Amino acid sequence: MSLLRLDRLHYCILMSMGCISSPLVWAEDLNSDVAQLPTLHVEATRTDTGYLQTPASVFRIEAPQVDSSSQVNLTEVVKGIPSLQIRNRENYAQDLQLSMRGFGARSTFGVRGIRLYVDGIPATMPDGQGQTSNIDLSSLDHVEVLTGPFSSLYGNSSGGTILTSTKEGQGKDSIELSYSGGSHDKSRAGLVLQGGAKGANEPSYIISSSYFDTDGYREHSGAEKVLNNAKLSWNLDDGSKINWVTNYVKIHADDPQGLTHDQWNANPKQQVPFLKQFNVRKDIEQTQTGVTWSKPINDKNELYAMAYLGNRQVTQYQSIPKSTQDASINHAGGVIDFERNYYGADFRWTGKELLPNTTLSVGVALDAMDEDRKGFENFNLVNGQPSYGVKGNLRRDEDNTLWNIDPYLQASWQFLPTWRLDTGVRYSNVHYKSEDNYLSNGDDSGKTDYDKVLPSVALSWQILPELMAYVSYAKGFETPTFTEMAYRPDGQSGFNFDLTASTSDTYETGLKSQNQLGDFTLAVFQTKTKDDIVSAGNSNGRSTFRNADKTLREGVEFAWNKKLWRDLIATASYSYLDATFDADIPALGNIAQISSGNAIPGIAKNQAYASLAWQPSHGLYGGVDVQYMDKYT
Repeated sequence: MSLLRLDRLHYCILMSMGCISSPLVWAEDLNSDVAQLPTLHVEATRTDTGYLQTPASVFRIEAPQVDSSSQVNLTEVVKGIPSLQIRNRENYAQDLQLSMRGFGARSTFGVRGIRLYVDGIPATMPDGQGQTSNIDLSSLDHVEVLTGPFSSLYGNSSGGTILTSTKEGQGKDSIELSYSGGSHDKSRAGLVLQGGAKGANEPSYIISSSYFDTDGYREHSGAEKVLNNAKLSWNLDDGSKINWVTNYVKIHADDPQGLTHDQWNANPKQQVPFLKQFNVRKDIEQTQTGVTWSKPINDKNELYAMAYLGNRQVTQYQSIPKSTQDASINHAGGVIDFERNYYGADFRWTGKELLPNTTLSVGVALDAMDEDRKGFENFNLVNGQPSYGVKGNLRRDEDNTLWNIDPYLQASWQFLPTWRLDTGVRYSNVHYKSEDNYLSNGDDSGKTDYDKVLPSVALSWQILPELMAYVSYAKGFETPTFTEMAYRPDGQSGFNFDLTASTSDTYETGLKSQNQLGDFTLAVFQTKTKDDIVSAGNSNGRSTFRNADKTLREGVEFAWNKKLWRDLIATASYSYLDATFDADIPALGNIAQISSGNAIPGIAKNQAYASLAWQPSHGLYGGVDVQYMDKYT
């Protein structure tokens, strides 16, 4: 593997009177004589500080920018954030692929290495596998994206954190209907009901429902998606607040699978003829509900609690031929079928002024997951020949469990008028267990445990009222997901318990400013990772993984934002990311040795974005944006 040279410019320009780009918000209103965006407080770092005073790379996208998108994919909303690389492959069987500073780039589907939250409730499974499919853009109020060291405060798989918040109902009861359509018979219909509280201790509400379908750009790439989301909010007389959020998503998606370069040149819309017989597809159904509660005890103490539970069912038909499945008694078949029940809670106390100019938070987070995983052959025999695309004989049956209990502490100290120290520590411990119920090929039951103490520290200096500098450090921790442990590189049955958790050390320094030239952030970072989880190739049709001894990620991020005149907003961002293997990885089977200095796959070195948007609170809006990204390695 070697580094690839810069590819030709890939750009996208969108301009219409009904479409707008997604400018970002960094601002804090320090000077009323300068056109600025409103004062906002960062939620992601739990420090109760404004954006200018937060010693971290954190970005926020507001509701108007969300509302102006087509409200189908999260990629429409979070574009333009430096070091956040997004691949929307328009393959709804694989979900979006997100990577943040190179974390998550290994994922062939879904989101790994990045924590996702919806209204404070995890959208990432306890094992670290996340999905964006249950994030409802129709009722979204804002999104916060946190990169860098502070992400370690969220524990396992926190190379970065994305937090989304649903709007709260307000005013009179109302109903909103929407419809959009596009090429390839793409259409989306939506319904939003909302209303404010009618009296004391009564809830406001917002209920959103949408249906999306498309035939897809390629052959056999159609998809259907039903998404429902509801939020009830109570502001009680005693000062406490309760949010109850429930969502349901159901997806059926055909999978055209990949093309070689020659096949793509011949016909980029095609599905390889050999694959048509397998009818490769994926069905997903997920229901999740959760409650958050916060209560100020007095002006210096506050309590917070969160609890959630959910159920996720997935059935996936793959393109593995009968001969491959027959070649080994250990093969798990060509149909993946699992059901997961997951649940968790978080309890936190926050106190101010226990010591002068300090804030202290102490809490504990609990997560658990039970998985019933089965594998089936993807064929039945008809006149002695395989007929594919059906659920055949059982080839795998196991019960998998995972749980963690993570205590954490976070403290802030304003020890001088312009100097602030933020610290945190979390003890993350994750426990896996697999019980094999398919014993004809031996008992592959087993268990393993991972744990790590995760400290973090940030020192910030308010040089001027409009200029802040900071340095920070944190240790990160990422366990393999159930999917990554499900198959062994040697082709044997059972979980890959040889796969260990990765640990990382991230160093960052940055500047933030707001003045008449606009709001900008600049960050320089380095992350050294040990036992990074990387691909071990494909074994009998299954993706397998192993650990890389050392990897190195170094980069620069820049973002700028300015309200030029009235509702005209300009935005620009740039990031450079050099992600390489920092030690040789020995050959494994037919996988050649990877030499130190080679690039980590799936990461673009350079990424740039610029937009100009006219965005009033209501009425006509429009915008233009340009994006550039290097070719992926």
